[in-house]
Amino acid sequence: MAQHAHIVGTGSSMPERILFNKDLEEIVDTNDEWIVRRSGIRERRISSKVREESTTDLATQASARALEMAGVSPGELDMIVVGTVTPDRQFPSTGCMVQEALKAEKAAAFDVSAGCSGFLYALTMVNNAIRCGTCGTALVVGVERLSSIINWDDRGTCVLLADGAGAAVVRSVPEEGGILSSHLRSDGTLWELLYSADGSSRTPAILHDINIRPFHLRMDGNPLFRRAIGCMSEIAREALGHNSLSGEDISLVVPHQANIRIIQGLANNLRIPMEKVYTNIERYGNTSSATIPIALDEANRKGLLKKGDHVLLVTFGAGLTWGASILEWSM
Repeated sequence: MAQHAHIVGTGSSMPERILFNKDLEEIVDTNDEWIVRRSGIRERRISSKVREESTTDLATQASARALEMAGVSPGELDMIVVGTVTPDRQFPSTGCMVQEALKAEKAAAFDVSAGCSGFLYALTMVNNAIRCGTCGTALVVGVERLSSIINWDDRGTCVLLADGAGAAVVRSVPEEGGILSSHLRSDGTLWELLYSADGSSRTPAILHDINIRPFHLRMDGNPLFRRAIGCMSEIAREALGHNSLSGEDISLVVPHQANIRIIQGLANNLRIPMEKVYTNIERYGNTSSATIPIALDEANRKGLLKKGDHVLLVTFGAGLTWGASILEWSM
């Protein structure tokens, strides 16, 4: 009997500290009006090394909430896949550290590095494993501590990035629905639009307790902006067409939260009203691979999704990578 991958629980976790736009005025040459106009962001969460807010901590907290909602014990997990570009260490993987923290003793665990597309890449791998019959219950996580790789002297990037984690429990179910299809793309020839480079920046006084890595993020914003809208629109249309759906059939779009203008451009291209697009970028900024699972968890807990709804997930990130998935919501 064919098996289908259904999301049965969601969870998220954010650091305690809120960094407002006015706080950034003390760090770099910027102001609240400029940040809101250019990105839509008003505040974001930043991790502290003096609290339990490591990459593993945030991922574990989000995972525990997803498992609780699903009514699934850690021992039932066959697989843990974590999308991240900011693991606590080069190895072992964050997936293995989350497995240890949850005591998910029989789960295979590993990480996926696909930039902001990490969660969707991980979700696709789990979907394929379930459809192949090699996995029954899985945990998919997107988690980042981008504060550790921010160049705090670069106002073009430090105002955008933040920390957080989101998770989803995915189960093999004989009933149709769940993840209807996933579509992934990449273009390594454009890697220089968004990448990490050697050399850390100063630690601002008001953020003295963050962990700074010996490398930081570099971004070529204008061409990346244009490429993001085009690629996300194209892959979303492909996903819709593959499932014989139109924008009118979608109950909710949950896009990567990189920039409100990118999200608005995507919605305009797909002819989907912004009322059907879930955004929380104004409160959390860009948390890379964590944006979609955090937003999905919020929408789920707010009761914005009902059984049978068609949900479009669409993302774009470093690599360059991009992708889209269509879900038939089953909770």
